Amino acid sequence: MTNTALPSAVFKAYDIRGIVPEQLNPDFARRLGLALAEQARSLHLSGLVVGYDGRLSSPELSAALQDGILAGGIDTIDLGMVHTPLVYFAAYRRHTGSGVAITGSHNPPDYNGFKIMMDGKALYGDGIQALAGIMAAPEPIEGIKPGTRQEIDLVDDYVQFIVETVKLSRPMKIAIDCGNGVGGKIAPKLYEALGCTVDQLYCDVDGTFPNHHPDPADPHNLVALIKHVQETDCELGLAFDGDADRIGVVTKSGQIIWPDRQLILFAQDVLRREPGSTIIFDVKCSRHVAREIKHAGGKPLMWQTGHSLIKAKLAETGAPLAGEMSGHIFFKERWFGFDDGLYAGARLLEILSGHENPSEVLEALPQDISTPEIKMEMKEGESHALVARLQAEGQFPTATSLSTIDGVRAEYKHGFGLARASNTTPVIVLRFEGDSQEDLDRIRDEFRNAIQTLAPGLTPSF
Repeated sequence: MTNTALPSAVFKAYDIRGIVPEQLNPDFARRLGLALAEQARSLHLSGLVVGYDGRLSSPELSAALQDGILAGGIDTIDLGMVHTPLVYFAAYRRHTGSGVAITGSHNPPDYNGFKIMMDGKALYGDGIQALAGIMAAPEPIEGIKPGTRQEIDLVDDYVQFIVETVKLSRPMKIAIDCGNGVGGKIAPKLYEALGCTVDQLYCDVDGTFPNHHPDPADPHNLVALIKHVQETDCELGLAFDGDADRIGVVTKSGQIIWPDRQLILFAQDVLRREPGSTIIFDVKCSRHVAREIKHAGGKPLMWQTGHSLIKAKLAETGAPLAGEMSGHIFFKERWFGFDDGLYAGARLLEILSGHENPSEVLEALPQDISTPEIKMEMKEGESHALVARLQAEGQFPTATSLSTIDGVRAEYKHGFGLARASNTTPVIVLRFEGDSQEDLDRIRDEFRNAIQTLAPGLTPSF
């Protein structure tokens, strides 16, 4: 094994992610495997679940990662090519509480990464940095008995578990768009098992993503699905990102139901069975989320963006449900508390199957005039510095309140504005919502002025 320097940029806030092969390659993966084995030994764990997505580099990275884990004396349960949530599912069902999903999620084809769960908890922040330290100075493994590798196919177990716990009131016809991501291997089987007739768009797994980028948070990636639903007798459409832990939804009329509106529907459903519960949502979500949770008898809790951070808050609070604007939906009620786009789709169909017109139900969910996520590109390191200054010095004279748990979210009488530094790319993410276009524009102007006051040389492009 070489002793090349580690690329520090790949150790992100929520996972490990970088370009193949310049940053992530078999040597890196084997070193990571050894580090994970060292952590597992210290926690008295015997095995790790490993699965990978449909990217061209994933099988090689999986083999090298497992080589390191096994050399470090820890067994592996090799799931092969599966969507990320199936790794989490296997970690719970096999009682390891620990696993690695090799995935680049929605990043371009030349990226890959590692999402890690250790002893029942997602690794993020300091946990990711601790791994970097172990990789840089690993313990010797001489005298350690190598682990053993076991190949297991848990797809049928996963599908059967959901079918036994999620029940549709009637058969439905739906369209699904997997964007050639790994979700295409499992999604058709799951929804057909639930009783649906399924029209498949781009469900063949292809790591080059030849049709469109697998990211339902971008409206451009939903164009084909919208067109198909409008031109056929499908009742609605579901879309998934590259590793199928996020979901997008479109209606018969072509309206995109963003995840914060989906969360309202899920919260109303869960709170009927668990009244008074806390429901968690991230800072990018609409004001209507908190309002509707209260109206349904729940306790709204706004938290930081990031699937690992939301997952940790869910575990801390015991909340039955959490969700992010990005499309990560976390069910603890009747599920395990991790994000799974395919499972969220099943729960959505369970609710909507009780209605003759699902699109009407979805489109009736409250909404104001809002922007999608706006990404203001910055140089590396500048986004966090500017947002920190906005938190300390930013002027938002007409705001009724400010939250600084994650960037700056300013609440107004007729809307809200948000500016936060992304933890994955060097951008400032902005989002605005208003009762009217005039309200939205006024809030956007106030944020633009606040940024330009602190960074006069910057021309905000929003």
